[in-house]
Amino acid sequence: MSVSEKTIATLNDLTEINNDRVAGFEKAVADINDENIDLKAVFLKYSEQSRKFSQELTAIVAGYGEEVETGNSVSGTLHRAWIDVKSLFGGSDRASILSEAERGEDAIKAAYKVALEEGELSAEALETVTRQAGDIKSAHDAIKVLRDAAKAMS
Repeated sequence: MSVSEKTIATLNDLTEINNDRVAGFEKAVADINDENIDLKAVFLKYSEQSRKFSQELTAIVAGYGEEVETGNSVSGTLHRAWIDVKSLFGGSDRASILSEAERGEDAIKAAYKVALEEGELSAEALETVTRQAGDIKSAHDAIKVLRDAAKAMS
């Protein structure tokens, strides 16, 4: 089956932002102090979620007989926001940790929105990306609730 270069680029970009999300959450887990230990489980859950999403997207690209890119993608734009957020983790207070996590979630949620609106996705890719986008939105909303609660406590 032939698919457009834009479809492949979009799927590769989503793979990369998911990989960046994994790295971002793993960095946050490594930097979290004992008073915020409960966040480790949350961040590990979402790290694992993105690991799974990357595998699903990679399988679609490979299924088309196309090259799976793990470096810079053809368009290379969707994944950069989580890279920026990764460097900001390290604050020790709960509200700032969660604010940075939410900022990263805003970025990946936006990347999925762009992919769905402009990615020229095949039917198979559209189904997978739509499902993943829903799960990303749920993760974003859960982190936002935690962030709002942390801000209310400070």
